[in-house]
This record gives sequence, C-alpha cells and structure tokens, in this order.
Amino acid sequence: MTLFWTIAALLVAAALAFLLPPLLRARPVPGAASRTAVNASIYREQLDELLAELQRGALTREQYERACGEIERRIVSEHETTVAPAKAGAQPLLGAAIAVGLLLPLLAGLGYWQFGNPGALRSDAEGSAHAMTRAQMESLVERLSARMAQTPEDAEGWVLLGRSLGVLGQYERSAQAYAKAAGLMPNDAGILADYADTLAMAQGRKLQGEPFTIVKRALAVDPEHLKALALAGSAAFEGRDYAAAIAYWERILRLAPPQSEFAQSVQASIAEARSLSGTAPASRPGAALQGIVSLDPAVASKVSPGDTVFVIARPLSQPTTGPRMPLAVARTTVAELPYRFTLDDSMAMAPGATISSHSRVVVAARISKSGGAAPQKGDLEGASTPVVPGASGVRVVISRIVD
Repeated sequence: MTLFWTIAALLVAAALAFLLPPLLRARPVPGAASRTAVNASIYREQLDELLAELQRGALTREQYERACGEIERRIVSEHETTVAPAKAGAQPLLGAAIAVGLLLPLLAGLGYWQFGNPGALRSDAEGSAHAMTRAQMESLVERLSARMAQTPEDAEGWVLLGRSLGVLGQYERSAQAYAKAAGLMPNDAGILADYADTLAMAQGRKLQGEPFTIVKRALAVDPEHLKALALAGSAAFEGRDYAAAIAYWERILRLAPPQSEFAQSVQASIAEARSLSGTAPASRPGAALQGIVSLDPAVASKVSPGDTVFVIARPLSQPTTGPRMPLAVARTTVAELPYRFTLDDSMAMAPGATISSHSRVVVAARISKSGGAAPQKGDLEGASTPVVPGASGVRVVISRIVD
C-alpha cells in the first residue's frame, strides 16, 4: 500500500493531461496497513485540495505546482522507497478519467479509515469510483467522524476529516476538525496554515482575526512556509496594511525561482499593494497607455461573467527563451467588459521594466478560466497592434481560444 500511495502522490503533481492515464493504470502492491500509508493518504488529500483551489482560481498554476512539489518532497523523505512503474492498461474515456482523477483520492483515504483493510480499499475504490455520489461521500465522511470520536488522539485522522469536510464545503465542521489536529500537533506549520484557511472560509473568506493569528503561529514554526506566507500577505492586504502585505509577499519571492510565472504573480500583487499604499514608483508623464478591451460576440458563449480578465502591456520584442515579463498588468472580470484601461509605469512588475523604457509595446488581454496568471488551454485572448508609450485609443478584442 505504501508503494501505491507514493506512486499516486507523485503522479498528481504532473499535468492533468499526463496524470490521469498513468493513475488509472497503476496497481497497488499488497501489504499490511501501516501508519505510513495513512500519512500518504493525508498527503493525497492535500494534493486534492490544491487541485480544487486551482480550479476555483484561489491558486495560480505556478503556485499549485510549487505547493505540490513541496508535498512531494515530504512524501519522498518519509517513504524512501523505490517506485516501480505501473503496468499499462486500457485507455479510459475522458469522463471516466476525470471521475477517477478527482474522486479516487478522497475515496481511498476515507475507505482506508472505514474498512481498515488495504484489500477492501482496493476493491471498493476500483469498483465504485465511477458511481460515487455526493451522498455516498457524505456517508463515508460521517463514518470517519464517528470513528474519530472513538480515537480523539489521532491527529492525522483529524487532518483527514478536516480536509474531507472542506471538500464537501462544510467549513465550520472542517475548522473544528483542524482545531483538534492543531491541538495535538501545535508545531506543524502545514496543519496550522490549513486550519487558518478553512476557518477563514467558515467566516465568509475573511482572514482577519483568529485566522490571521493562526497563520502567524504557523510562520513562527516555519518562517518559510509557502501557504502561510501567502495567507499572511492576503490577511494584511485585507486589513489594508499594505506595507505588511508587501513584506510577506517579498519573502515568498526569495523562495520562488527568479523570473518564474509564480514570481510574476506575486510581483503583480506587490505592485497592486504599492499602488494602493501610494508607494508605487512615479510614472513618467505621457507614458501611460489608455484604451478599451472588448469581447468578440462569436466567443461570448464560452465565458462566464465572473471569469478573470488580465490586461497586460508587453514590450514588442520578447526574449526567445525564458519567461516573458509584463511591463504592467491590470485585472478585471468578464462582467466589466468592455473595459477601459490605463496602464502606466506605476504598475511595473520589476525595477526598470517599465512602459516608458521601451519604444514600442503591445497590449494583450486574456480571459483566464482558472483565474491564474499563467496561460492555460481554453483561455481566450487578444492583442493590440504595436503602439508607442503614451498612446490612447488602444483597442484589444478578445477573440482567440488558447490551444
């Protein structure tokens, strides 16, 4: 079972298009149930929640992959086992692949706690994953809850219960379960960060107050914990303490690969905080770009009012390798289209990378289905013709679907 969980956790971190076929073909290796298997199942639940956050736009693709990488490192350090390739099987239908990819992690963890038998877990997960309903999932969660009432000293069980309740949207009960886990493992920064996040969801997505206090406890345990730093920055931003938000997010930049998409996303948040705090660098007079972004009616049916729209100024000449650093970024939603924008030097994402430092720029707009900064298949985009800094009346029509 340990080998199976290790293979599954490592596969989840890969791109979904490459993940699902290997995941469906994987076969568990028989063995006795162990605490290591339980730990691995909890990591699987963490990965599943990251995927859910990515899908609802709470994380960018880069943040998702980085957080998954952190979990992978924990798994590898715990298991130290040689992973054997899973035997190839039949190619699944797309619907079946998605069902297994999203539901099997939760089923596996809950099935283990309910049946306490790796063989029973295999037969249940492989035989009924396709037909699992929300009612069945809720039933398994309630059985796990009853089991935890009998084993209240099992911190890992409380974590699994908290994560499972969170997947079902029962945030108040989820927060209560995390509180039990945090009481038993007060020096686990990951548990504290998850507790704070879930408690904020239970409070209407508000991080101020007790959630922020818990986040600070997590950072006292691990000052470089990625999720805790992100939550701390968001909490400070929510409280209009822009200087503190910038400080937290700049600590994330020291951990992120330079010039990566993730770093760009954090820099965009820092730029927004600086703009709101009045500490953004002054824009050179006459360098601002002004115009309007509109949506082609031919693709209007492919988007939703709440989808995020990024309006980005880029230099006309882009590097042939490495990431493409934007000169300025504005954010809105599809509901606000047509959107009148102003982009200037105060919105620069890196020192010296300003609109006024280039002779020709292009304004692009992209509708992100995930809400993330990194382009993904299915997003919609459009771009202006090359313009000079200070141009007005710039028009961008979003009409192309990203392949």
